[in-house]
Amino acid sequence: MFAFFNKDDPADQTEIQLDPNRIPAHIAIIMDGNGRWAKSRHLPRIAGHKEGMNTVKKITIAASDLGVKVLTLYAFSTENWKRPTDEVNYLMQLPVSFFDTFVPDLVKNNVRVQVMGYIDRLPVATQKAVQDAIADTQQCDGMVLNFALNYGSRAEIVTGVQQIAKRVRDGELDVADIDDATIDAALMTAPLAPYNDPDLLIRTSGEERISNFLMWQIAYSELVFTDVKWPDFTATTLQACIADFQSRDRRFGGVSDHK
Repeated sequence: MFAFFNKDDPADQTEIQLDPNRIPAHIAIIMDGNGRWAKSRHLPRIAGHKEGMNTVKKITIAASDLGVKVLTLYAFSTENWKRPTDEVNYLMQLPVSFFDTFVPDLVKNNVRVQVMGYIDRLPVATQKAVQDAIADTQQCDGMVLNFALNYGSRAEIVTGVQQIAKRVRDGELDVADIDDATIDAALMTAPLAPYNDPDLLIRTSGEERISNFLMWQIAYSELVFTDVKWPDFTATTLQACIADFQSRDRRFGGVSDHK
């Protein structure tokens, strides 16, 4: 059992018990609030992104220690290119410095890096940092740290449908045989099998929307929204979100045995 506090109020000292046998296998997080965190401290937005990367390091290790199998982090969306050029350039540089300092810790903790998204459209230096991190951790067989980088769920689904349509055109697949498994295999989360779909989706900073993230995969995910901004998100906050998850009755459209 783990003891921790309210996910929205770190000052709340109420003790909660966490069942280590019911840890969600796949947790996905929409890391929101970096800019607002910086603004509240009269700092430039990039200061929030820098602090957010430090949070990624802490939460990765915390999730691994809890026994999570896959941690998917929404790092940069296909829509984020609309942000100011200076901010985008900084965000593109972050993976370079992040992996340069964090890969040794990932290897030490047996964490393997995976990245999904349209990586070929990123700057060359960013692509290299990503590819090097994947290569350097490929022998690790513990938790998968899966970054969604230049990722958008609608674009992912369109790309997947195009792949399926090509298979049909080429005579490799009959239309009548297209099912959930066919679509699962065509999506960017296919390499995460059998943990393609998140059990728990967390969004920080008080926003309550999905923002084009894993829309197929979260059909039966439990959603937890916390007011804590991503730079303030701690291992304790993560545990509290998991406790929220554990308090729910997951029926997947059916009826519980005890009801």
